[in-house]
Amino acid sequence: MSDSLGFLISDVARLIRRAFDARAHSIGITRPQWRVLVLLNHGEGINQGCLAERLEVEPITASRMVDRLQEADLVERRPDPDDRRAWLLFMTEKSRRLLNELVPIGQAVMDDMLNGFSPQECEAISGYLKRMHTNMSRQHVSRQQDWALLNE
Repeated sequence: MSDSLGFLISDVARLIRRAFDARAHSIGITRPQWRVLVLLNHGEGINQGCLAERLEVEPITASRMVDRLQEADLVERRPDPDDRRAWLLFMTEKSRRLLNELVPIGQAVMDDMLNGFSPQECEAISGYLKRMHTNMSRQHVSRQQDWALLNE
């Protein structure tokens, strides 16, 4: 096992996912479904294509996820008034209640992860990770722009 920074970040993320999955299992939702609900909570009315981009999955995968969420009465599809072929996605009252149940689960996982850290250390870690995120996001956008230029 390597203790490089990249490996540690990846492994901590894996452990967070595992802890969340174990706790969320009791209320009958998977992490991918939770991600869809969180994205919709931050911006209802997006279409499935936009959802797929934000989840970084293929459109068919997003469609199947939405199918399951709709069957569970957690997501509602509404026709897009500007595009007859598209559907806009909205949360249901049931999914809003479910998100309220998930917040304490997520907070408990974070509390476990940050056990023994001072508030100042937590703030510093958060700041470092935000900078890393910004750096990597900037590189991702730059690579996408380079790719687009190559394909013109």
